[in-house]
Amino acid sequence: MEAEFPGTCLKARIYRKNVLVFMNSTELTTASTLREKGRIMSASEIERTLVRLAHEIVEKSDGGNNLGLVGIRRRGVPLAERLGNLIAGIVKHPVDTGVLDIHFYRDDLSTQDVRPVVRAGEIGFDIAGRNIILVDDVLYTGRTVRAALDALFDHGRPRRVQLLAFIDRGHRELPIEATFVGRHVQTAANEVVEVKLQEIDGDEQVILVELVS
Repeated sequence: MEAEFPGTCLKARIYRKNVLVFMNSTELTTASTLREKGRIMSASEIERTLVRLAHEIVEKSDGGNNLGLVGIRRRGVPLAERLGNLIAGIVKHPVDTGVLDIHFYRDDLSTQDVRPVVRAGEIGFDIAGRNIILVDDVLYTGRTVRAALDALFDHGRPRRVQLLAFIDRGHRELPIEATFVGRHVQTAANEVVEVKLQEIDGDEQVILVELVS
């Protein structure tokens, strides 16, 4: 998982033991740790939220007709797959799910901050003319979603694209908003929301952590 800290040139990669390795425009700096501040959602709350979102999607998507879910790797993918299964159970027909692989890079020859890019690869189904919902675990500055939208249209021209963010933590730097939101969480710039899912983390909860200087 990666986190951005607006107003700085810092980008951090979060490892399983809550260690941050910061990257600025010239070098990797000393690792810092994160301190857990509290739990935002339990496993049962995650499940209930996904059920609610599935019903909202069906209601706003013509009963799920012509619908496709595309998860932004990593945790957007299992969220999209779970939602696809829930929606299929409601509408009684399969729902296509796919993957966009977004990673961050830093160009040492420029003054640009770390930016999201898309790794080459097929989404998994034809998106042309479809009603697509992009699924991400945490919506923050909006940069990742912007990169995902650009990549999506490289694969075809959907009829409509909407965004689902399981957690919206604010601090937007681009005019991007989610149509479907699991929960809005107010955060400070030095805090990070971690969505932990069984498929990736072997755990199921959403927690708030902060940078310990």
